[in-house]
Amino acid sequence: MPQLSPLNWILLFLIFWVVVLLVFVLIWWEQKIDFSAMSKGDCDVFDVSYSENKWEW
Repeated sequence: MPQLSPLNWILLFLIFWVVVLLVFVLIWWEQKIDFSAMSKGDCDVFDVSYSENKWEW
């Protein structure tokens, strides 16, 4: 295995954690719950709904 410069190791480390965080955010974004408040008459009703997948693929 070729030796890498310290700068390359740092970049590999950063890229690895950026990818891990992006995957975590994408999973969270797909599973998140939307909370919305609607006013019906005299009281406020809190509606909890799961967001549907907006992507067609």
